[in-house]
Amino acid sequence: MPSRTALLSIALLPATLWLSACSPKPQAPEPVRAVRVMTVTADAAGGVQEYAGEVRARIESRLGLRVAGKLVARPAEVGQRVRSGQALARLDPADLALQQDAAQAALRSAQAAYDFAVADVKRFQELRAQGFISAAELERRESGLEAQRAQLDQARAQASTQGNLTSYSVLTAPAAGVVTATEAEVGAVLAAGTPVLRLAHDGPRDVAFAVPEDAVDGIRALLGRRDALRARAWGQATALPATVREVAAAADPVTRTFLVRADIGPAAVQLGQTMTVQLDLPRRDAAARLPLTAVMGQQGQTAVWVLDTASMTVKLQPIVVAGADGNSVMVASGLQPGQRVVTAGVHTLTPGQKVKLFDEALAARAAAPAPAASR
Repeated sequence: MPSRTALLSIALLPATLWLSACSPKPQAPEPVRAVRVMTVTADAAGGVQEYAGEVRARIESRLGLRVAGKLVARPAEVGQRVRSGQALARLDPADLALQQDAAQAALRSAQAAYDFAVADVKRFQELRAQGFISAAELERRESGLEAQRAQLDQARAQASTQGNLTSYSVLTAPAAGVVTATEAEVGAVLAAGTPVLRLAHDGPRDVAFAVPEDAVDGIRALLGRRDALRARAWGQATALPATVREVAAAADPVTRTFLVRADIGPAAVQLGQTMTVQLDLPRRDAAARLPLTAVMGQQGQTAVWVLDTASMTVKLQPIVVAGADGNSVMVASGLQPGQRVVTAGVHTLTPGQKVKLFDEALAARAAAPAPAASR
C-alpha cells in the first residue's frame, strides 16, 4: 500500500506541471546591432539652388489684323522663320476695296465742288471791282470757298484713311523672327485686333522660371546684378551667365509662384529649350553636416543617435536643423565636434541599446561568392 508521502506527491504532480507550463519563458538577449557612424566636425552651409526654366524670346508679339473681315489665307505656320515685312495672313479685300472706291469718289466730288467755288469767287471779285455787287456779297462767296476747301481736305483725309485700311487687310511681320503659335484658321471671321499668330522676334533671349514665395525676395535682390545666375541647357556642361531682368509683381493665382525672366543675351539656344538656372546660396556657419539617413523625428523633435564609445551604447540627442544642402542636413545646434553620430539604421535603435561598429571589410568578405571546389 503506497505511503502517505507518495500519495501526496502524486496529488501535487498535476499542479506542478500546470505551473511550469504557465511560467514565462526566459527572453533571448537583445542582439548587438552593427551601426555605421561618423564623427561630427564643424562645417558651413551653402551650395547651389536650381530651378527649371524655359528659353523665351525677349520680345514675343501676338499679331492681329487692324480691320475686321474673313481670313482667306494664312501662309505662316508654327516654327516657320519669317523676315521683316513678309505677309503672314490676309483678309478678304472685297468690302475694303469697295469702301476705298467710295472714298475716292467722295474725294473727286469734293475736288469738283472746290474748283467751281474757286471760279465763282474769281467772277465775283471782278464784279466787285466794277461795283456791280456789294462787299458783303463777295465775302459770302469767299466764305463758301473756305467751306469747300475744308470739305476737300476732309474727303482727302478719308480717302487716305480708307487706303490705309485696305492695306491693313494683309498682316505683315514687324520684324524677323520665328512663328511660335497660330490662333486663327482660314475661314474664320475676325474682329479688328483679334490675335492671329505669335511671333518671337530675333535678338536677345531670356530664361523664364518660377520661384516660390519664400525665395522671391532673394531673387529680387539680384535685379540688375550682371551674371548673378547661371543657365545650363540639359545635356551640356557649359553654363551661360544670366542676369535677372524682370520679377513678376504678383504670384500666379494657381501655382502661387513668381515668374522670373533672366537675360542670357544672343545665345545659341532654341526657343522653348529647357534650361537649369543655378543660384549660389550664401554660406553660413553650422555645427555639423549630417547625411539625411542620420536624422529622424522623435516626439515632434528632430534628433540623432549619439554613440557613447565607453559603453558602446546609443542615446537620443535632439538637434536644431539649419537647412538642407543636397542630400545633407546642416545642424545649427545640439552637437559638438568630436561626437560620433549613427548614420544608418537609426529607426531600429532604442535608448541605451548596445551596439558595435560596422566592419565593412568583414561584410564584403561575407557577401563574396564562395570559391568553386576543385575536383
